[in-house]
Amino acid sequence: MNILLLGSGGRESAFAWKISQSPKCGKLFIAPGNAGTTQYGQNVNIKVTDFAGIGEFALENNIGLVLVGPEEPLVKGIHDFFLGDEKLKHIPVIGPQKEGAQLEGSKDFSKAFMQRHNIPAAASKTFTRDTLQAGFEYLATAGLPVVLKADGLAAGKGVLICLTLEEAQLELAEMLTNAKFGDASSKVVVEQFLQGIELSVFVMTDGEHYKILPEAKDYKRIGEGDTGLNTGGMGSVSPVPFADAAFMKKVEERVIIPTVEGLKKENIPYKGFIFIGLMNCNGEPYVIEYNCRMGDPETESVMRRINSDFVDLLQGVAEGSLDKKELTISAKTAATVVIVAGGYPGEYLKNRVITGIENVHESIVFHAGTSMQGEDIITTGGRVLAVTTLQDNLFNALQQATADASRIYWDGMYFRRDIGFDLL
Repeated sequence: MNILLLGSGGRESAFAWKISQSPKCGKLFIAPGNAGTTQYGQNVNIKVTDFAGIGEFALENNIGLVLVGPEEPLVKGIHDFFLGDEKLKHIPVIGPQKEGAQLEGSKDFSKAFMQRHNIPAAASKTFTRDTLQAGFEYLATAGLPVVLKADGLAAGKGVLICLTLEEAQLELAEMLTNAKFGDASSKVVVEQFLQGIELSVFVMTDGEHYKILPEAKDYKRIGEGDTGLNTGGMGSVSPVPFADAAFMKKVEERVIIPTVEGLKKENIPYKGFIFIGLMNCNGEPYVIEYNCRMGDPETESVMRRINSDFVDLLQGVAEGSLDKKELTISAKTAATVVIVAGGYPGEYLKNRVITGIENVHESIVFHAGTSMQGEDIITTGGRVLAVTTLQDNLFNALQQATADASRIYWDGMYFRRDIGFDLL
């Protein structure tokens, strides 16, 4: 079967690596891909939001399955585009339709969904420009710190934690009246701040059945000791030591089952991944957010721990037979260290030549912000490479991934040397 994978980041590199190992995969195409995905398939220069171009390519190349990596094409309705076209509707798309993608596309929608299905989450209220005054009044009673979330997609930047009432009121006004995050902040969710430790739980579902993939913990801050600005993710580990069987049983019973059942009750078809961002508050799980796709850099760690044929699982999602597919998970520990460009997450340096990838033998180097310039691999994004290893325990995995990240070089590169230390 020929497979088309959409996206160009570290998540898609990890998907491509895993898919290319399956005997069920004929040709693998990645649109648009990066310098690293060429090891696993053929890059195709099509944007992830060019639905007509993607459809045309799928027909010309006898594509049997489309896997959507990033959230934007899902929220914009790529699955619906395929279903609405007589020539394309037979090609399964892995990723929810537009309505289901609202779990990520609208914080207001997802909070209301959690309330309807009694899924544990932080208390919250939503405000618009017209209800700004009511928002100020709510903030005065909300308790500090308080979290402000842009309703729509803001490229991972639309969440603010405010420590004082003055800061919260100022930021709420900025978001609603001055469009701080563009259209994404035309509605803002004001949310209670939860104390605890975060983790990411990933579920694959065919809309009826589900499989729980390995959980992971990612590290968002640029600086060691979890300091500095938020990023798209500086590293990840899987499994997560505090997510033991008892905790994961609570997650399944209180969050996963009500989510899958809730989608069914509301007649929202959903074939794809549900990423559940959780807070462990004294052993109790609370949902921070849903995403309608896999996380990055968690996918890099998660894929290393899946022993089963990933394409077989994707087929189960497409055909509604996920319950009949086998998911086997390695007991070993995966660790991922992300190497970023100098200046990231602010304005960062581009077009730097990368050397030393060939010196890494005990880890896999997944590419994110890279492209080819002649014979050279150059940096094109903020998060450039993700170095992922699989070892017997957390300590060895962290040591290996950090050592292997050090074998790579380009001018201005940076990575955190303390990923996972909080769990040791």
